[in-house]
Amino acid sequence: MENSNSNVIKSSKIKLDFKDSKYATGRRKRSIAKVWVKKGSGNIHVNGLKMNDYFKRPVHQIIVTRPLEISQVATNYDVKCSVKGGGLSGQAGAIILGISKALIAHDESLKKSLKKDKLTTRDSRVVERKKYGHRKARRSFQFSKR
Repeated sequence: MENSNSNVIKSSKIKLDFKDSKYATGRRKRSIAKVWVKKGSGNIHVNGLKMNDYFKRPVHQIIVTRPLEISQVATNYDVKCSVKGGGLSGQAGAIILGISKALIAHDESLKKSLKKDKLTTRDSRVVERKKYGHRKARRSFQFSKR
């Protein structure tokens, strides 16, 4: 018997042609996103999958499309991202920064609207490290009187 599921998974990855595109890198928490933007019809692909297949939660889908909607070019550009590291929220944040930078590289007039909504600056907050003698970064072990 042949396993037909493996064929389906392999065929769902799409090979995209992104010549004449602008490239930018976005980072957030532990995630790094490489983003290519070119003129197109508004398709967004993350790691070879459509954005809706990669990000199942609507919150993440809204976050990723924010820079395109703010600059009102959601149907004018195609986006290809490869993202690794961290969780889905960090990856979505990294993609936002990458898309914003690439859009500005493509069209300098979009910078004012994206900068106003703080989409061009990296969110530098990362997880604080665990300290010796503590349960977590700041939480101490429970004190016992007896």
